[in-house]
Amino acid sequence: MKRLYFLSGIYNWSRIIIGAIAAFGFVETVFLTVAELSGKSAEICPTSGCEQVLESSYASILGIPISLFGSLAYGSVAAIALAPLVLKSSLGKEARSQLEEISWYALLAIATAMAITSAYLMGIMFLVIQGLCPYCITSALLSTTLFILTVFGHQWKNMQRSLITSLIVALVTISGVFWVYTTNNAQVATTVNEPAIVETAGESGPEITHTSGKAEIALANHLQKIGAKLYTAYTCPHCYEQKQLFGKEALAAIEDIECHPQGKNSQTQLCQQANLPGVPAWEINGKLYLGVQSLEKLAEISGYTGSQDFKYPFPYR
Repeated sequence: MKRLYFLSGIYNWSRIIIGAIAAFGFVETVFLTVAELSGKSAEICPTSGCEQVLESSYASILGIPISLFGSLAYGSVAAIALAPLVLKSSLGKEARSQLEEISWYALLAIATAMAITSAYLMGIMFLVIQGLCPYCITSALLSTTLFILTVFGHQWKNMQRSLITSLIVALVTISGVFWVYTTNNAQVATTVNEPAIVETAGESGPEITHTSGKAEIALANHLQKIGAKLYTAYTCPHCYEQKQLFGKEALAAIEDIECHPQGKNSQTQLCQQANLPGVPAWEINGKLYLGVQSLEKLAEISGYTGSQDFKYPFPYR
């Protein structure tokens, strides 16, 4: 009896709970989208791992932040979940029943797609990028919760139909995600996958305007001594940010590998061999670190023990 009462309570409140969770996810992903589009993703990150994730090639599709797609998904879930409650008084019994059933299948389809996509991106974050993004983890938990609530928050009249719907959406989503990221990374990787053009002539990025202090030069010399490598592309704005943190004098001591085939002194073959997900990327003591790194972080991971009186804050302004 208690179990039936509990389930009845879930069924009665599931739409409101789903709508509330989706609304929270919408706000979070809109916040991330604004930060990404304004170039302030590094400023909102509490950890360097978060920066690596948000600045990797997996964080956008054809230049569009994936958080934007996330906000559209969360917004759709919120609207679909709450629409029958809002329109309840203006619809007849039959129309209301049809809207209820159709909306639950729509929620099931979107929630399944979101959960599968989140699982894929979590795998990329932990296994490929090896960074920790609190915003991404929160979104994955929200997506998983929405899927669970959708599955168990409704008394499905046709379990076989709902199961088939979920399986079809899951298969389409898995295929779509793999295809999209394969295509996206192939385009992003023009900086690493095209045939090498090794020559002294080529395109250069914006001029480095910052001057280096003693601490920056000392850190750069240390990085050179231990064989650290910086992979960049002249078209990459985050690469420019990384170079500005060092300043032009210190940068001269760093092994800066140009990955774009049209860049000056291009070394795309080295970038290809390093299997880079994107640039900028540091190779220090045999490990890759993606995204812009603060000089303090570089000092920590490289074992630098000299002065850390660096001139420019991270991110610099």
